[in-house]
Amino acid sequence: MILLDGLSASQYLSEGKKLIDERMLSLLPDEESYPDVIHKAMHYSLLAGGKRLRPVLVIAASEAVGGDREAVLPFAVAAEMIHTYTLIHDDLPALDNDDLRRGKPTNHKVFGEAIAILAGDALLTQAFILMTRSVGMENIPPDCLLNAAHEMAVALSSTGMIGGQVVDLESEGKPIDAATLEYIHIYKTGFLIRACIRCGGILSQATPRQLNSLSRFGAHIGLAFQIIDDILDITGDEKELGKDVGSDLEKDKATYPALYGLEASRCKADELVKDSIACLEEFDNRADPLREIARFFVQRTF
Repeated sequence: MILLDGLSASQYLSEGKKLIDERMLSLLPDEESYPDVIHKAMHYSLLAGGKRLRPVLVIAASEAVGGDREAVLPFAVAAEMIHTYTLIHDDLPALDNDDLRRGKPTNHKVFGEAIAILAGDALLTQAFILMTRSVGMENIPPDCLLNAAHEMAVALSSTGMIGGQVVDLESEGKPIDAATLEYIHIYKTGFLIRACIRCGGILSQATPRQLNSLSRFGAHIGLAFQIIDDILDITGDEKELGKDVGSDLEKDKATYPALYGLEASRCKADELVKDSIACLEEFDNRADPLREIARFFVQRTF
């Protein structure tokens, strides 16, 4: 594996995770502040672990266009808050009804459904508080902050991630075609991953051409990531993944292996990763973290 300033892709992700985790607590309401139950629920899921992939992608995209990781760090933390909100809500009985997340009981199992819903809402709201204020991001032009926050809002909307979630729910237990499956994966998972990459570029004043390349890169790896997730739900180890496995099959969900089989799904993910790296041809070695993270996707087991 190519080294990135002495770091492999897994090490780069590990360093990024450490950076995010260190900053996270200072950007959250205190766990003991009133009403403490909601803040405990927010802390419980946000600090439970995870790869911190989405915030690291914000940082890596920023660095690819010459940006500074410290300058975008609050926005990157906000991206992880958004991701955690989606996980809390996905795990609810009304949606996926999962018992395990990041190796721990899901939020609603610990705090009850009502508080879990509100904890997800609170994390989403806290994310927009961070994204729309200049504290810690004073060196970023206000119009870039506004554009990036708008980008994230669009990605999460009913014509983005939520729309993908709706079609996913409506497709359970039904035969679906390839176009519907691709819609679910692109919108439910891919849009947030692409938005994180685009936001990193926007915050660091990427040129229109650079932003277009980052967008295409993000679209490819967003779909690849979900295909690999589908595969790991069949082949992965529950302890290593930190979440329930086999749930897609149990709920008769629309997945790539269900429609195409495991081998064809792996080939599709490989192809998407190769295409994503080709999108970064105009970038110099500052984009190596993005390239290697993309390659890391198809090798991951968690």
